[in-house]
Amino acid sequence: MKKILLFVFAMVTIAITAGAQKYAIIDTRYILEKMTDYTKAQKQLDDIAADWQKDIDARQAALDKMYKDYDAEQVMLPEDLKKKREDQLVSKEKELRNLQRQRFGFEGDLFKKRQELIKPIQDRVYNAVQKLSTARGYDFVLDKSEGITIIFADPKLDKSEDVLRELGIRN
Repeated sequence: MKKILLFVFAMVTIAITAGAQKYAIIDTRYILEKMTDYTKAQKQLDDIAADWQKDIDARQAALDKMYKDYDAEQVMLPEDLKKKREDQLVSKEKELRNLQRQRFGFEGDLFKKRQELIKPIQDRVYNAVQKLSTARGYDFVLDKSEGITIIFADPKLDKSEDVLRELGIRN
């Protein structure tokens, strides 16, 4: 009797395991770092960002000097000249902040350049993962490089429509 129960338990376990979802884990950072296209593009981005930062730093140094000179001279300046110099300083500072935002801000020049250089390489990796996942029958693929992220999921596993029906949003 114990052998029969053990056999039935083993069969149930095998059946459950056979029906289990197949998944894989990848490290996209590791993959990208092994791609020469990516390392070249990343170096190009780093060089561009360094040049832009040098320009901003030089402009900031010039602005700091203007503030220092103004502080030293303001005691001797008439009110109208003081006001003019203060307006110049504010204008230059605003111009510098706008340049920083234009270069490094959200959807700024660096973001656009990264999209231009890096995104096609990331798309190649994504397409390779999708092809591999389909060929090997993975239901989903997790990326461990930046926390756990799902890179690929078999569409048949998406139960969003079922949830919408449960909520009464879809029929």
